[in-house]
Parts: sequence; structure tokens; C-alpha cells
Amino acid sequence: MNIVIFGAPGSGKGTQSEKMIQEYGLHHISTGELLRDHIARGTHLGKVADTYISQGLLIPDELIVELLSEIFKEHPEKAAKGVIFDGFPRTIAQAEALSKMLGEYGTVIHAVIGLEVNEDELVRRMLERGKQSGRSDDNIDTIRKRLDVYHKQTAPLKDYYLTAGSYHSINGNRSVDEIFEDIRKSLDPYKEK
Repeated sequence: MNIVIFGAPGSGKGTQSEKMIQEYGLHHISTGELLRDHIARGTHLGKVADTYISQGLLIPDELIVELLSEIFKEHPEKAAKGVIFDGFPRTIAQAEALSKMLGEYGTVIHAVIGLEVNEDELVRRMLERGKQSGRSDDNIDTIRKRLDVYHKQTAPLKDYYLTAGSYHSINGNRSVDEIFEDIRKSLDPYKEK
């Protein structure tokens, strides 16, 4: 069972991914975490990515697809039960590239979980996260840029996945447990597939 968890920055993708990992035994791939790891280690990819992230811009598709493909090649055991893609895809071109890459490994995206959260709540959550974690990209200017980029480039993915029949809209303005109960209802039918 391969899942895309989809939503604006601050919508709770990481929190809900943790609950899906516990419930379904899926491997979590957060492109944000992978990129922050590369930045911290000072790899070439990390240096390139940092120039984009610090401006609130998206990382070029080729770099992300290459990074994800390496994980599937080097760690096939992680993909065996299924994967949660968190933070990817963010554009229709990335969704198409992800489908192509998964096809090369004989699998598909089974469901897209769309966390729908209003803008004021997103800003509040990210500012709070910035205070708690010290993440440099959780400041008001970068948050506004990230949300603007999301609305222009990423939001069209909702229609893409609705058309594909795999999008499940989840009200993300509620408690963590209430949100996860709706996610469970959406994913349980895929457990046997």
C-alpha cells in the first residue's frame, strides 16, 4: 500500500504519517527530512537544496526523483510493505514522475490522503512549530512564501488525484485522533490489495 500524504505546509502530514506507520507498518519517506539530512551533512544535493529551501521555493523535480529512486534501489525491503510519501509530489510533473518511477518497481500509488486545513490555522501551527523546534524556515515571511508556492504549484495536484480516483479529502482542522480516524476509514479498504 503506497500512500501520498498531501496538504499545505503545517497541515499535520508528519503527525499523521507517524500514526499511519504505527497502524499499517509503512515506511515513511519525508522529502523534507531527507533534504534537511543532506543539508546537515553538507552533500552536494544538500547545498543545492538549501538555496531553494531558504527562499521558500520548491526543489527541482529531477533532484527529488533521483533521491527517491536511490532509496528504492538501495533499500527494497523498505518498500515491501508500502511507503508513505510525505512532501512529494508537489507538482503534477512530480506526480507523473513518481508514477513512472513506481511503475519501474511494479507498484502504484494506492491512495492520496488530503489534509484540508484553513490558512490561519496553518500559519499558527507553523509559527508555533518554529518556536518549539527552531526550524529556520518557520518564520512569517518564509511561511507566507511557502503557502503562496503551495497554492500556485501544489494545490492543482488535488484535481489531478481526484481525476485519478485516489484522492481522499480529510478535514484537518480537528484533533489528531479525529483526523486519523477518517484516514483509517479511507485506507482500510486498501489493506488487502
